[in-house]
Amino acid sequence: MAYPLRTLLHGILLVLGVTFISFLLMVWFGPDQSYTLLGKNATVEQIAEVRHELGYDQPFLKRYADFLVQLATLDLGSSNSSGERVGSMLARSVPVTLALMLPGFLLGNLLGIALGLKAAQRRGRWSDRLISGLSITGMSLSFLIIIIALQVLLSTPHGLNLFPVRGWQVTDLPSYLRYVTVPTIALLVVTLGYNTRFYRAVFVDEFGKDHIRTAQAFGASPMTIMWKHVLKNGLVPIITRILFSIPLVVISGSLLIESYFGIPGVGKVTFEAITNGDQPVLKAVVALTAVAFVVIQVTADLLYRLVDPRVA
Repeated sequence: MAYPLRTLLHGILLVLGVTFISFLLMVWFGPDQSYTLLGKNATVEQIAEVRHELGYDQPFLKRYADFLVQLATLDLGSSNSSGERVGSMLARSVPVTLALMLPGFLLGNLLGIALGLKAAQRRGRWSDRLISGLSITGMSLSFLIIIIALQVLLSTPHGLNLFPVRGWQVTDLPSYLRYVTVPTIALLVVTLGYNTRFYRAVFVDEFGKDHIRTAQAFGASPMTIMWKHVLKNGLVPIITRILFSIPLVVISGSLLIESYFGIPGVGKVTFEAITNGDQPVLKAVVALTAVAFVVIQVTADLLYRLVDPRVA
């Protein structure tokens, strides 16, 4: 079987497996909105009626099959809390989250690669120790503490008071920069330490290989060694790190940042769904995140072969 076809088949099987497990966990351990909608003093008949309307009384496999159809057609139902279509909620909130998280995500990885290269190139020297020390310091700080400290420093009269405290009133580039700056700095401070430590380990391993010593013996310049040999040969773990960080940053990072800053992205939608027990929204977010991981896995497999033909 051809490699792309085999990868696609593996991707489909992964989607089915991941969505099944996600749906199973949501059904058995997710919130039951029957009591949320009716209150504590509901009668047995009222509970049965609401459970029928929500589809809770249907067989599990039928509910899962219906869920797969909804996922395939992107007809994800309606929010039990607001009545708004889940697809509309995600179409409105996902672009906000991407616009919010993309600058910090890109800067965190680009700076992490640059600092990791510098530290690995000068391993054991004062610059390596300085970069490693700052990385460990960044890793030890709480995300919430960083957000609060930056907000006080940059967004209140107690500090510089340069940026908005909350909200997302973006109409043009200047307003976008005003609202995105503090969340971007917070995300950068949190992720840069982890990224730098990871990339440094990758590049230290590459610098220690025989072909690097051979290139140095033949008089290759440090820049040639760094860009042509070390960075190029480290692309497989770099691609893995970047691609598989995307769902985590979009969902986990945005959940805290958007909830704290009141930004109407998918993280805030997810937080409100958790708070309200809004199962259609939670099922959609969990399932689409799982699908995103599978799509990223397939994409990563294809990219591995492009950057390194030795990958089978």
